[in-house]
Formats: sequence, structure tokens, C-alpha cells
Amino acid sequence: MKSGNKHRKSVPSVVADMIRICDVVLEVLDARFIDDTRNIEIEKSVIEQGKRLIYLLNKSDLVDITKLKEEAEKKKLFPYIIMSSKSGVGKGKLMERIKIEAKRGLKDKKFEIARVGLVGYPNTGKSTMINFLTNRHDARTSAKAGFTKGLQKISLAKNILLLDTPGIIPAKEDSKIEQENIKKHTKINVETYDRIKNPELAVSELMKSHAGLFESYYNIKADGDSEKLIEEIGKKNNFMAKGGIINTDRAARLIIKEWQFGKIRAK
Repeated sequence: MKSGNKHRKSVPSVVADMIRICDVVLEVLDARFIDDTRNIEIEKSVIEQGKRLIYLLNKSDLVDITKLKEEAEKKKLFPYIIMSSKSGVGKGKLMERIKIEAKRGLKDKKFEIARVGLVGYPNTGKSTMINFLTNRHDARTSAKAGFTKGLQKISLAKNILLLDTPGIIPAKEDSKIEQENIKKHTKINVETYDRIKNPELAVSELMKSHAGLFESYYNIKADGDSEKLIEEIGKKNNFMAKGGIINTDRAARLIIKEWQFGKIRAK
């Protein structure tokens, strides 16, 4: 971007408001596809406003940790926390870092509550991250009076409030046609279900473009949450990986296959 004003226009208003009122912003990235899931516009806005940005490298159980650290340091993603809600990695370090940054943010404020924002692309694991941090089985949030519509609040710890936003896709990508979105987000040149590099993001895009269609076809109540739909499909078909973990990759590919083969048809 040539100017700060220009890139700020591409940041959705709900996220812009969240950044403005928060002391710390957590960006959830898929450890497998760091570059694909970074939102540069939002990162620039956070930094320009003098807020602290922390990178959460989620789903670390699916990658080589040593290589992940090397990649994060090469890209200068500081500070970063390696996370995995499935294997229980990173929660302690993240909470410690949040408390440190929150205290710094409160020094020059009259507020007694530190606000921590959570952003990320759809399907990077934001909802499971909330469950992981709050020890809840189902991420249920409610709008806080006075906040911009769309912001959700979760009590994270004493004097620390977590503000969640919907999964965000940069405006320049969101304005493109569906197939271009899928190609960009999954880094593919061929659209077939067996070659898509990140099928979970592809499912998220399809669900966004065809609200309610996939839930209706599978008779699963997911409320537009692609992660929930994929997990339920995995359970239903007994797609299990080692350690009793649902093979979400396989489940997502099944959904895409049935879409591409015409079993799931847009009305």
C-alpha cells in the first residue's frame, strides 16, 4: 500500500473498531500456511496505531516444530507463540505474554480492564482457540453493549477481556469471484478436491458463498461455522487420525468432492 489511509479503508469496520479499543491484538495463523493466512492490511493497521501484535501459530501439531520456528524467525514474526488446542501446546506461554502486554497497555490508561483482540482468516482455528483458552466446550459469545455490532466479548482472565471478530478476508480478495478466492487461499492451480492444498479454507469459502446450503445437504446445524461442519462430517464418516483426532483434511476433501461432483447443488 502506498499510504496508511489507503490500506485502512480495506480493513472491515468491525475490525478497525476492535483495533482502536484494544491494547493487544492476536492474529491466528495456520502453522501449515503462514503466508496464506496472514492479513497484511490488519497487521499494518495494528502497528500504525501503536498496538502490540502477537502472532499465534496454530495447528502446530500438524507441522515440524523445528521448521516452524525457523520459518517464523526468518519472517520476523515477533513475538510469536506456537499453539495447538488439540495437543495442548502454548496456552501457558500465551496467557503469560497476554498478561505482560496487557499491563503495559494499562499503564497509560484509566481503564481497569485490558482488551485483547482476536483476528484471523476463516478456518485458522479461532473458535477452537477460544475454547482452548477459556476451557469451554463450545465457544458461545454475546455482544457487549456499546461495542460495534459484530464484536464479541469473552472473559479471558481477571481484568482481561477478549474481543473476537468474524473470520476476516482482505477486501481485495473478498471482491473477487468465488473460484479465484479458492485458488488464492489454497495456493492451487488445479481445482480438483484431491489437489487442493488447504481444503478447509476452500470449504469455508464455499459455505460463505452459499449460506445454509451445506448444512441443509448434510442435515447438520453448523450456523455457518465451517470448522464445526467439517468436524461433524469427520465424526459421521469415522475419519479419524492417530490419537483419536478427527481427520479434518479428509472430511473437508469429501465435502469439496461432493460439491465438485454435483451432489451438492446451489439453489
